[in-house]
Amino acid sequence: MTTKPLKILFLCTGNSARSILGEYLIRRIARGRFESYSAGSNPSGQINPVVLRVLKENYKIDASAARSKSWTEYKDVVFDFVITVCDNARESCPIWPGQPIVAHWASPDPVAFAGTEEEKFKMTCQVAMQIQRRLDLFCSLPLEKMERLKLATAVSAIGHEEKLPVAERVG
Repeated sequence: MTTKPLKILFLCTGNSARSILGEYLIRRIARGRFESYSAGSNPSGQINPVVLRVLKENYKIDASAARSKSWTEYKDVVFDFVITVCDNARESCPIWPGQPIVAHWASPDPVAFAGTEEEKFKMTCQVAMQIQRRLDLFCSLPLEKMERLKLATAVSAIGHEEKLPVAERVG
């Protein structure tokens, strides 16, 4: 018996960094278990090149096909999970069809990092590692076996697991 992949959407404002990291990292962590998507409330139109570098160099992921897109593109898609990764997206998150489990996992915005290219790379690596750890925790949950309320609580709690010191260095 095969189970169809669960659909997960990562949301942020610009869909250029954190949501892209979530979309691509979960594909690697949970191969085939999820159909992953990302979008933004106000898409920037381009992917942060430092994010693409982090995915390529640290995770051997080619995200060159990634594109910044609006969440309206997915307004009729029934998702199992919607994860907001920035406070702005959390505040303006629309109601999604099918009542997905919605959780907020805020991370510092790599687009806002100030410093040299190498400093931006190191800080973006920290954000990617935070998202990866959260996805590792998420993927370790027995998603198909948990009662919905307990699952929603567990998924939401993941977003409170750690705060990055890098947040203080955001420009």
